[in-house]
Amino acid sequence: MGNEKHENQIITPSASLLQTALTYSEESGFSVIPIRPDKKPHIEWEPFQKRRATREEIIGWWNRWPNAMIGIVTGSISGVVVIDIDSTEGEDAIQEYIPDSLVMPTCRTPRGGKHLYFEHPGKPIPNNAGIVPGCDFRGDGGLVIAPPSVNLEGKAYAWLEGLSIHEVEPPPLPKSYISFILKNAFVFNKEHDDQCRQESSLSSNVVRMFTQGRRDEDLFHVANCLVKGGMPNSEIQKTVEILAKSCDPPFPLKEIPAKIESALKRAERRERNLVEEVREWVLSSSGVFLSSEVAQCLHVSSRDEQKNLSKILSRFSAEGLIERYGNKNSCFRRVENECEEIDFLNAPNESFAIHWPFGIEGFVRTLPKNVIVIAGEPNAGKTAFLLNVIQMNMADHPIYYFSSEMGPIELAERLKKFGQPLSEWRFTAKERPSNFADVIYPDAVNLIDYLEIHKDFWEVGGRIKEIYDRLEMGIAVIALQKNRGTDYGLGGMRGLEKARLYLAMEPGRMKIVKGKNWASQTNPNGLELDFKLVQGCKFLHDGDWHK
Repeated sequence: MGNEKHENQIITPSASLLQTALTYSEESGFSVIPIRPDKKPHIEWEPFQKRRATREEIIGWWNRWPNAMIGIVTGSISGVVVIDIDSTEGEDAIQEYIPDSLVMPTCRTPRGGKHLYFEHPGKPIPNNAGIVPGCDFRGDGGLVIAPPSVNLEGKAYAWLEGLSIHEVEPPPLPKSYISFILKNAFVFNKEHDDQCRQESSLSSNVVRMFTQGRRDEDLFHVANCLVKGGMPNSEIQKTVEILAKSCDPPFPLKEIPAKIESALKRAERRERNLVEEVREWVLSSSGVFLSSEVAQCLHVSSRDEQKNLSKILSRFSAEGLIERYGNKNSCFRRVENECEEIDFLNAPNESFAIHWPFGIEGFVRTLPKNVIVIAGEPNAGKTAFLLNVIQMNMADHPIYYFSSEMGPIELAERLKKFGQPLSEWRFTAKERPSNFADVIYPDAVNLIDYLEIHKDFWEVGGRIKEIYDRLEMGIAVIALQKNRGTDYGLGGMRGLEKARLYLAMEPGRMKIVKGKNWASQTNPNGLELDFKLVQGCKFLHDGDWHK
């Protein structure tokens, strides 16, 4: 296929997935969607078979799922189709249809397969699987994963050197290949009927089974189904022989063992594939899961597949990948024995450059990925504090303000009190009452006003950790309600676990309960400051910080 000299992969796992997704969409004209670790779309993707996502939709997806793999919807919507080669058998078989001189964009998959990109032929062309042995075809309504997506094992999809979609134009799909797949496709729909009739050399619209041109595939299909159904090999042999004699013309009996052997090998490949699919599913899970959940997600339905799944999970348990949990045999927990190394030698020295009301930055440094908690009594000034943070930093950082109780009219009225035109405020305000971890912007300033807890207050520590886990180079400032007479917000000391700066606020008084990273020789913990809040927005010091 003219690309043997390009076998070395260029893997760029450090590339920005979001920026690459935008490039595929805006420069290559592809319909792009986010893909989960189990290779299933994060979203309902049918609409994007007919329209391309907007820039805002793509940015929103990768802000929500920053490590999502990049999916390209194939077909006329993207102008490309893809031949997916997943085995050496497929590599050899496809040679018959693709000239050696033909050069096309080529992606190496994590398991050593290849994706070959071609120009869409301009007429509807459906997906198919295995018409060319070892090769699947992704046409209209199809989907492939594109570089530099990285799977759960840390292996990347990568363009072969010199053969990326940005360096090589997809060539026309060879007519010999189009003719072959349309001629041998067994499922037609109304949209494809006319084209299939033109391309097919069959003289009848009705394709007769077990006839010349169909016998090989039909007998293999029967053998494959019988193998999957668990029929003994001797009985499979007899059944296929009966059908072979009934073919028009009769199929040579001496070739029957080869059909059965091929079906057995396919079953073995399927078993191996199921092992890898289950492994990927387990690696993407966290906490406790049931074997029935695995079966449902991976569409394991037959009795034999369910038995196989049970064996696979038992094997993983013996390997130490998972362990049984509780009193049920079908309940497991993934053993999470990997820790991310802390690279302290190459750690950046810079603080997160942010200004706080009352000059708090003079006492406590703020670092990337820090969580700051401000626990305040009702009407103590929590919202005013957060709005001041916006005004003091909006020229230097992207800021997202999540409000659980203010609508646009009330927020506008609060901002007007600062005496600054609304048009000059540079931040994004969003209404959000819960599940803040799902909408955090990892590299920005995130202000949460406020984290509501109405019962099971002990959960506050877990909610804050979920937010912390989403941060990368940004920070989160989380407001909590607190009761009078205590330094801690609802949830008690659980709220201190992830916070590097914890502030307690009551009417007229601010206290640094916890300041982990000192900015000077002065211990900030326990410092208090009296203040006055004017017009609900301006803070005036009433003395100095003191203990």
